[in-house]
Amino acid sequence: MRRGEDTCLNFTDHLYSALTRTGIDTFRDDKGLERGGEIQPSLLKAIEESKVSIVVFSKNYAHSKWCLDELDKIMQSRREKRQIVVLVFYHVDPFDVRKQTGSFGEAFARYGEVIEERMLRWRAALTEADGLYGWHMLHGYVI
Repeated sequence: MRRGEDTCLNFTDHLYSALTRTGIDTFRDDKGLERGGEIQPSLLKAIEESKVSIVVFSKNYAHSKWCLDELDKIMQSRREKRQIVVLVFYHVDPFDVRKQTGSFGEAFARYGEVIEERMLRWRAALTEADGLYGWHMLHGYVI
């Protein structure tokens, strides 16, 4: 579970607490992260060993290369290990995720200098995620 700046003090904290209260072993990638660094091996291992991944797409999600790299790894685990992936669209339109418009388009425009292969993997992961079931949360309501 990714703990983003725009969701960390509300939705993801509540979700994390609810999952741990029910006895679900939950890994959250908020400890020891270095800005701009590569994904740590412990996080890659946690993703690979997980049975379920919950991806919380938020307005600032695509502005984090880490989030996009994690999504790429999660979708790889889904394909190779049949991992279950659950999506939550938190105050972001699923269309913006699918088509990389809105804040997602702004983020990709900013990555103009990023290695093209990496951007192609990110776009493919977002497109693949679009085919999955998810919840769209807007103003605290599921729609």
